[in-house]
Amino acid sequence: MATTENVKSKGNQVHLILQGKGGVGKSLISAILGQYFQSKKITPHCFDTDPVNATFAQYQALKAEHINVLRRGAINDKRFDELFEKICQIEGVCVVDTGATTFVPLWNYILENEILKFLADRSRRVFVHSVVAGGQAMTDTLNGFERLAETTTEKNVIVWLNEYFGEVSKDGKPFEQFRVAEEQADKLLGTVVIRDRNPNTYGDDMRQMLLKRLTFEEAIRLPEFSLVSKQRLTIIRRELFEQLDLIEME
Repeated sequence: MATTENVKSKGNQVHLILQGKGGVGKSLISAILGQYFQSKKITPHCFDTDPVNATFAQYQALKAEHINVLRRGAINDKRFDELFEKICQIEGVCVVDTGATTFVPLWNYILENEILKFLADRSRRVFVHSVVAGGQAMTDTLNGFERLAETTTEKNVIVWLNEYFGEVSKDGKPFEQFRVAEEQADKLLGTVVIRDRNPNTYGDDMRQMLLKRLTFEEAIRLPEFSLVSKQRLTIIRRELFEQLDLIEME
């Protein structure tokens, strides 16, 4: 298990949240990661590259900087230079949220410019976070994960199984037994499950928190959330952070 002391000593890390399917929880995962590192007494440096919905940048407690990747209404790969220049000047942990429209251009940019090696040469370890959602989004999100896993050169992919749209299972098999998961096991560093819970209690508390762009800590402090709501949010946060603790992010 990764203790607080271990996390503190991990050095420079870059966490990229990538998925070509929109609306499956990329900004939520970015916010969870930012809060996770804050809980370990690490101040994450957060970036939002979504050109359409800069949700991550709206979390004031995380102070995410919005990087404009548009030029004349279209994504310009050259704009990614600014992002990685900034990352190379930062000591510590960086969390980068991306939009669905950024997925292909950014990942192609990373591959064409050998950015993983570029960052490794500057003592920065990259972790790629991909969302796999249940329900109708499962096929598309599995394709996005496969694209990343096939082309990354390291065992650095962390998959977030988002059950909000349905359980991530196929013919009664869990994600770990999917063909694509077995074929890409050498690239898969770990998984985190965002469990589907009672929509009238846990679900409503999460919706209210996300709607206001609040962190768990902020929501738990606010009087507008009931004591029982705060208990439920505490449970969700604990479960997510404990799963991240089990992943050896070194």
